[in-house]
Amino acid sequence: MTSILSAPAAAPARTTAAGADRSGSGAAERPIRRLGLRKGFPFSRLAGVLLLLAVWAVGSVAGLIDPRKLSAPWTVVTTAVDLISTGILQEHIAASLSRAAVGFAFGVVIGTALAVVAGLTRSGDALIDGPIQLKRAIPTLGLIPLLILWLGIGETFKIVIIALGVVVHMYIQTHNSLTSIDNRYVELAEVLGLSRATFIRKVVLPGAMPGFFLGLRLSVTGAWLTLIVVEGINAVTGLGKMMYNAQNYGQSDVILVGLAVYGIFGLLSDAVLRYIERRSLSWRKTLAG
Repeated sequence: MTSILSAPAAAPARTTAAGADRSGSGAAERPIRRLGLRKGFPFSRLAGVLLLLAVWAVGSVAGLIDPRKLSAPWTVVTTAVDLISTGILQEHIAASLSRAAVGFAFGVVIGTALAVVAGLTRSGDALIDGPIQLKRAIPTLGLIPLLILWLGIGETFKIVIIALGVVVHMYIQTHNSLTSIDNRYVELAEVLGLSRATFIRKVVLPGAMPGFFLGLRLSVTGAWLTLIVVEGINAVTGLGKMMYNAQNYGQSDVILVGLAVYGIFGLLSDAVLRYIERRSLSWRKTLAG
């Protein structure tokens, strides 16, 4: 069997060798053109942020930016130091982190579980996918009036709103990865006689991991975006509440401090997830390296 399969492969090899001799040494020495992305330099993703800060600073110094509408960078830094020294900023950050973490955790667990059930069973797909797609078409923030009617305006309402947004992101990305496994792998598993449990563990779940991590990254961003809105509804503490109060008094520097904290936490959480993804999917070779 082995000799029959390997025999036809030998002829093209001799033809290729002969063709290489006729083409001369120039073709053999032709350099390979690299089409992938070049290796990035350390902290390269901060380049755009630093450029934006530079433009902001130059505009403030030149008087092109009205300080009543957009405070200068150094004013924002001074305000942040004052808020930290009085402990106000830490109190708001702790409240926001608690809400975001709880809502994110519930959303990831529920969204992933629904995606696995819908992606691996026909009955689960029939019962779950339709309602989730319907929810995806309805903006999460559009459910605020109804959820206030059901849950009131306490902490439970805020956590549920955050979790709902996370559920949709996790479900869509994970379910898509589970259902888009190449059919050739399915056929190979059938030929090898793998059990369904082994097939799911060895083929389906590893194949769905890229979509799962993409869902995590989209979910953590969505959690921060939702948080800033719900904290404006009867919240006592939280970054969103701090920013809404600053809006009433025209304190653009305090608003910018809140936005900066949101941005920092958003970038850090995404960077952590990207690092975990690279370590977990080290076997995968992609264009980005």
